[in-house]
Amino acid sequence: MQIHSSSTPRTLLSALATAASLTAALLPAIASAQSADTVRIRGTLVRVDANTLVVQDRTGEVVSLARPADLSVSEVYPIKLSDIRRGSFIGTAAMPQADGTQKALEVVVFPEAARGTGEGHRPWDLLPESTMTNATVADLAAAPKSVRGGQQLHLTYKGGEKTVVVPPDVPVVTFRPGTDALLVPGARVLVNAQEKNGTPTALRVTAGRNGFAPPM
Repeated sequence: MQIHSSSTPRTLLSALATAASLTAALLPAIASAQSADTVRIRGTLVRVDANTLVVQDRTGEVVSLARPADLSVSEVYPIKLSDIRRGSFIGTAAMPQADGTQKALEVVVFPEAARGTGEGHRPWDLLPESTMTNATVADLAAAPKSVRGGQQLHLTYKGGEKTVVVPPDVPVVTFRPGTDALLVPGARVLVNAQEKNGTPTALRVTAGRNGFAPPM
């Protein structure tokens, strides 16, 4: 895959080269299953026009992606920790803990229409060794005293369950359909991208408004 950037994008090229072997592990948090070479680019929009998205990713690389006419755009926005309720279907990036629990890095509360998206537990690429669990909140309680003010979630999914502790300062978000008005220079984005006909192509953009960064 050829990526146009201000410098050689070794990090992104490496991710693209290994993505096929990580398919089962790297399902998008807010999208249906993607094909084997899908990668996620987290960063800031530099330039956008009718045919192209230029993104500076979190490593500083500047990446140019083709923009298809049917590009899917979603808006991610913050909600409250108290909006996580018994029966909610959520996705949470987390770090495994020594006691077998997961410590949340972020939580997405899915709209009801998206219930079941990416259900399961798998590795994730937000941080080294992080995980993603998309599951139903079977029960919730106050977090342990060591995480005062947080929530402890008992999550269930087909074939398993996890206990996730959500600190009070962790981003909790949901999403809704977005418009091109979100795609402005400076917008913080998460782009699912894939090579199509030899060209790096954006498949889906999740964007925040007024500088809000998708935490996934």
